[in-house]
Amino acid sequence: MSSEELRLNVEKALDEIRPFLQSDGGDISLLSIEDGKLVKVQLEGTCTSCSVNQMTLKSGVEMTIKKYAPQIERVINIE
Repeated sequence: MSSEELRLNVEKALDEIRPFLQSDGGDISLLSIEDGKLVKVQLEGTCTSCSVNQMTLKSGVEMTIKKYAPQIERVINIE
């Protein structure tokens, strides 16, 4: 998979997640994909101060991204 295809797949995953975050007053942006394995995102709005944002990141965001791009090993939030 090319880096462009990988980026598109990660964006598709974020598009799937975004409505859930937006319904709680938050959002998410893709910052970068490093070495084809690490995705850096930024949680925005109410998601930045949400007490469950690490759980959201791991169970929701990372799981959905891996569904679209199985080679991704980790997703981290950059504040």
